[in-house]
Amino acid sequence: MRFEVKDGGFGYPREECIFSHVDFIMDKPEVMSVLGANGAGKTTLLKCMLGLLEWKTGGTYIDGISIKEIPYHQLWQKIGYVPQAKASAFAYHAEDMVLLGRNAYLGTFGQPKKADREIALACMEEIGIGYLKGRLCSRISGGELQMVLIARALAGGPSILVLDEPESNLDFRNQLIVLETIERLCREKGISAIVNTHYPEHALSISQKALLLTRQGEAIFGPTGRVLSEEHLDEAFGVEVKLYPLKHKDRTYTCVLPVGLKEVMERGA
Repeated sequence: MRFEVKDGGFGYPREECIFSHVDFIMDKPEVMSVLGANGAGKTTLLKCMLGLLEWKTGGTYIDGISIKEIPYHQLWQKIGYVPQAKASAFAYHAEDMVLLGRNAYLGTFGQPKKADREIALACMEEIGIGYLKGRLCSRISGGELQMVLIARALAGGPSILVLDEPESNLDFRNQLIVLETIERLCREKGISAIVNTHYPEHALSISQKALLLTRQGEAIFGPTGRVLSEEHLDEAFGVEVKLYPLKHKDRTYTCVLPVGLKEVMERGA
């Protein structure tokens, strides 16, 4: 599946665009990370991509067709959306929450069948949370809830996953579990993933492409290593950043170290 944004821009009525000229293509199994400072519009960008907010300019296309022209149920069979995990206020059991991912196949008044429940449980097993069957979402940890939401998105059988800050508010272990799950799903299931993240080091670790929103509302897109350079990170976040390679076992990681506020350092120069 080819997922594309052409000349995307967004701004609220009677306000300037938060970002503009967003262009990218996802057409093979890979991960794209979306980064930017607080207020740059990362979550807004994801919602525009999915049609949950209206683009001010440009649009989103799947295999060359505007998502505005794709029937709702067909669109959500192609896309799996994982919103920011918040404590569940509803007494859903984990498997029932995952079962909601089958809604695109059920119709307005349809009821899930045995096959739908089997798919939901299989998705839970696939990402290692089968043990949560029968547990209330209000009684599980933040990391477990995040995995339940990923399983819910998978239950729809999507070609692309869109995840909004999936590793935020999690400890190191749960962050790694989520990141490794995203990597594995792309590799083994042949799907793509777009991940909104606050962590440049996570993007450098798992993504092949990156889209960086600057404080000027511009979008820098390309290979992750080129986009997340010291110069671009300085510009986007207003800090001086140093990148250091770290080899561990058979893999090289990039450590991202903010060493000072850019404005403060410039005033002191």
